[in-house]
Amino acid sequence: MTAETEHTPTGSALPGQRTHERLRNFPPVENWDHHVEYDAKAHPRKVPHEYMLVPTTCFNCESACGLLAYVDKSDLSIKRLEGNPAHPGSRGRNCAKGPATINQIKDPERILYPLKRVGARGSGQWERIGWDEALDDIAARIRAAIVEDRRDEVVYHVGRPGEDGFAERFLLAWGVDGHNSHTNICSAGARLGYALWGGYDRPSPDYANAKVILLISSHLETGHYFNPHAQRIMEGKVEGGAKVVVLDPRLSNTASHADLWIAPWPGSEAAILLSVASYLLRTGHIDRAFLRRWVNWPTYMKHRHPDLPADDFDVFVGALTEDYACFTFAFAAQEAQVPEKQIAELARIVATAGSALSAHVWRAATAGNLGGWQVSRALFFLNVLTGSVGTKGGTSPNGWDKIIAHGPNLPQGHESWNELLWPPEFPLSTNEMSILLPHLLQDGRGTLSMYFSRVYNPVWTNPDGFSWLEALTDESLVGCHVALTPTWSETATFADYVLPMGHSTERHDTQSYEQYAGKWLGFRQPVTRVALERMGRSVSDSRESNPGEVWEENEFWFELSWRIDPDGSLGIRKFFESPYRPGQKVTVDEYYRWVFENSVPGLPKAAADQGLTPLEYMRRYGVFEVAKDTYRLDERPLTAAETEGADPDEHGVLRKPVTLDSTPPLVGEAGAVGVVHEDGSRTAGWLTPSRKLELFSETMVDFGWEEYATPGYIESHVGHRSIDPANNEIVLVPTFRLPTLVHTRSANAKYLNEISNTHPLWTNPSDAARFGVGTGDLVRVNTEIGYFVARVWATESIRPGVLALSHHMGRWRTSENAGSRWAMGLVDLDNDGDGVWRLRYKQGVQPFRSDDPDSERIYWEDPGVHQNLAFAVHPDPLSGMHCWHQKVRVEKAHADDRYGDVVVDTRRSREVYRAWLAYTRPGPSRSGLRRPEFLMRPVKPRRRAFRAPGTEERT
Repeated sequence: MTAETEHTPTGSALPGQRTHERLRNFPPVENWDHHVEYDAKAHPRKVPHEYMLVPTTCFNCESACGLLAYVDKSDLSIKRLEGNPAHPGSRGRNCAKGPATINQIKDPERILYPLKRVGARGSGQWERIGWDEALDDIAARIRAAIVEDRRDEVVYHVGRPGEDGFAERFLLAWGVDGHNSHTNICSAGARLGYALWGGYDRPSPDYANAKVILLISSHLETGHYFNPHAQRIMEGKVEGGAKVVVLDPRLSNTASHADLWIAPWPGSEAAILLSVASYLLRTGHIDRAFLRRWVNWPTYMKHRHPDLPADDFDVFVGALTEDYACFTFAFAAQEAQVPEKQIAELARIVATAGSALSAHVWRAATAGNLGGWQVSRALFFLNVLTGSVGTKGGTSPNGWDKIIAHGPNLPQGHESWNELLWPPEFPLSTNEMSILLPHLLQDGRGTLSMYFSRVYNPVWTNPDGFSWLEALTDESLVGCHVALTPTWSETATFADYVLPMGHSTERHDTQSYEQYAGKWLGFRQPVTRVALERMGRSVSDSRESNPGEVWEENEFWFELSWRIDPDGSLGIRKFFESPYRPGQKVTVDEYYRWVFENSVPGLPKAAADQGLTPLEYMRRYGVFEVAKDTYRLDERPLTAAETEGADPDEHGVLRKPVTLDSTPPLVGEAGAVGVVHEDGSRTAGWLTPSRKLELFSETMVDFGWEEYATPGYIESHVGHRSIDPANNEIVLVPTFRLPTLVHTRSANAKYLNEISNTHPLWTNPSDAARFGVGTGDLVRVNTEIGYFVARVWATESIRPGVLALSHHMGRWRTSENAGSRWAMGLVDLDNDGDGVWRLRYKQGVQPFRSDDPDSERIYWEDPGVHQNLAFAVHPDPLSGMHCWHQKVRVEKAHADDRYGDVVVDTRRSREVYRAWLAYTRPGPSRSGLRRPEFLMRPVKPRRRAFRAPGTEERT
């Protein structure tokens, strides 16, 4: 709260009457250039501090919540960060990670200057260099790869995208199919389940208006977009009376708020959801009109019941009811190992939702299990049956509630197809097969001349990190590794260049995410730079205003692309020219000026109404709400311009002529614009091949998986039948977070580490007794490829038969000067030369002396256990998702074991990789496609590239 008063908007007070005053949560925007607060520590003296408030967005998770930076006008230092009340997603509220940004920008151990290794990779020996030296070398390597047609040797590996679509700009301009992401350790499973239904690969629940909120795993404290979603889940529950149901083997904070908590056996969730679908069908709690209009039920009948009429809707409903009758409550209870009455209660609750069922799954079960993608397929089935799709209180697709604002002169698709990222064994993978990169390199499928790791840490974040370490230290496999990062990470230790990129107060990005039934575009901006410009000082490069020589990425990519093509002969430079000064390199102000003037509907008018340019508006508020109440956009009538030249095919899909040189949209098929309904109406529809919601996916048939063409249940690789308790086997669930920790960017946030600094192995007391251990005891957890040593926490908050260990701790460094001592322990890495690796802490977290006096006040010691090192890759054969859940064997720690020990045999890692590869059905499809054209794909190439060599265009 600020002591600044708020006056009533009703005009002047009467003579002799004081104006009404009250405390406000935020200073009014008209005071953001000059805001005064009094120093609380100086009380009772009144010592004023003058601030300038500059909006930006958080960069510590994918929510992109709004932040307001309080810039001290006396020295332009940032004193703190709070929520931005103008942001319609986060609405001025932040979790602990947002304000902790101040820790990151003031971290005494952050990287401030470009560094180049001078010893062997991983030796910890670095020298400070200038940006020009780094840029010239990197540009020359990339240029050589392009000129010599070795484009597949350039790979950009990103954890969190700073700006949607920006990486596509420079990769498409380079003609490089080199976009690699973290998605198949995160959300690839959920994406496939959703994409098969409607093309869009993510849900957007309207929690605040829901009658029933159905969540798989935790969403209040650690879920996807958890702060904006958590606000609206609690609004729906507390203000709207919505019932909240949670399926999670742990008693998470979310589960503690639920009206019904079910703790199923991991991987059984689809069986539970299909039993609910069966109940809805047999009791008639379905929206028949919605099903008839929007589901491709005639296709279902043609394939599943060719002997029945394909055009009789009533016959279809009867057949569908019979087809799912096998999913009884008793069957689901047996699979889930829970009481049958819990599942019956779940079904009754869902049946009360009508068209207001908000449902969500992102990681959790979809990320943990073989066939986990069927969990999201089954979950959305409930939305489809109840007609709660795109409705108020229902669940929309993400594309309706977000916007990607592209810059000028966007490059078009190229003809490359990089099989290091899109191997033929995984034609249905929803994103690049990044977890397999070390193995594909070792298979001899290619090499990398340039590998960028950008705010990503595969050595630590990915499974099988020692295989990553082996690949990154082999210069015959990876010629040059550039780590673009604001702080040290395990992966940066094994780079050739470490280049300091800005935190959320030191860079530009636009971001938009689905968080409610509306669209907003946020503007991350370098705070000190903006403050300087408000005071009349021109800043041409973010390095002039950032600490040290920290650069923002957009300017870095502009400059690097300019140097790759110094004379324009490669056709790259033109995509980085100013739209206002032909032939000159674009500036970041010019880039965003063009974006806001041309790519954001409604923004130019809103800005003009306040006497501002669009860029000035975004610099002032940091966000713009593009649309509200974005419901039922599938019913949006098509305009004459959209349908001009389009003709309906035999399924009613309106298509315009395309060629093999056409580039498909990010999601959907080239040329498809909408669908013609039975009543003759023409609407936008969905982004599937049929432009309908696909209960039956002919794409799955085309790619050889007909048995999974409809929502179904696939028993997990850790199903209860696969576990032998007599051998001390148990399921380990590693796919949850400690609420304040996120990937690689918060190891240097001291307050977050103070909040979360222990790493317990959640163990049900019955299992602890079975193992002969109790809280605080060390156990050795044996995996397929090795083991790790963890500390037990016996708790009823985890179901019997399951262990849980957060995958967001266990940080380590190999040298004193390359790591974050707030959270990282110092380790020895030993390799016997024959594939057996051991990591052992030789020092935990300890106080240290630095410019920040708090570093000498550290009282915690536990860096955690790097369990991911001991996990082999488990690529789901369809979605490509790494199946995180592990069947492990637990025993008491051996006499020579120490907390945090990890031992792995990478030869065994290779064997497990090959075993899972054998589950796949490699492409191309029966129609000659490498991959379905309608699925989302970064750096989408021309249609020609989708065709396997030697195939002809599909008719």
